[in-house]
Amino acid sequence: MPGWSSSERDPFRLYQLAVQDPEAESTLIEGFFAERYGRLPQRLREDFCGTAALCAAWVRLRPDNLAWGVDLDPEGLAWGQVHNLGPLTAEQRRRIALINGDVRSAVTPEVDIVAALNFSYWLLKTRTALSEYLRHIRSLLAPEGLLILDVHGGPDAMRLHTERREIQDPLGEPFAYLWERADFDPLSHTQTCYIHFQFTDGTSLERAFSYTWRLWTLPELRELLVECGFGQVQVYGQGWDEAGNPDGCFAPSERIGPADLWIAYLVASPEKEHSEIP
Repeated sequence: MPGWSSSERDPFRLYQLAVQDPEAESTLIEGFFAERYGRLPQRLREDFCGTAALCAAWVRLRPDNLAWGVDLDPEGLAWGQVHNLGPLTAEQRRRIALINGDVRSAVTPEVDIVAALNFSYWLLKTRTALSEYLRHIRSLLAPEGLLILDVHGGPDAMRLHTERREIQDPLGEPFAYLWERADFDPLSHTQTCYIHFQFTDGTSLERAFSYTWRLWTLPELRELLVECGFGQVQVYGQGWDEAGNPDGCFAPSERIGPADLWIAYLVASPEKEHSEIP
């Protein structure tokens, strides 16, 4: 078997292989928009964009798509500029703008979709900070626009443990992705998590990524969205197969059944009609 190179063990690259599927995410959020408005979206803002993988996938999806990516971390943006935007055509790169800034204040042109995925907005740990972000985004969305957030919960989301998955690397040997929930404070719902990578030669990248964020609940998020001017808030829950495993399909849901761990999307529009939160 070939040995590992330093480029193959790049944390950003390993993260994208283990965690992200930007092509599938692009298709999913496009579908949410088309279902709501009966047409295709064009302009995407990816908040907490990291390496801007979704931005790159978005401009590849359709020839008239435009994307803006916003993130505070210059290292992730620089990596994405080389590794995600670099392989694009010159024409595709012209349809992406990356901004090193705070998502609560960075100004972009009016967009059809704002996506804050991989639970990244949980880094805003207070109602004040999250409300500031939501109100800012509300002001940047087109009248027919969507804010798309993902959320997870259930008893396992608060339990201290480590999940392990084996990842096939197209350029090298398989590696293991480990998601560690290292600490949880029920008083503040603050959680500390780490991502580790382990390799077939016995070495590892410990704490390649670290997160301290708030485990927001669905009722809190739905109420905050309405308070911040989002007139319609729809939950898309994940389906389950006959064996009781998640099937990866998301559909509008009025109820999410009890599960050890569940994932859902919040799809919010700035329309004036008001949604009732039970």
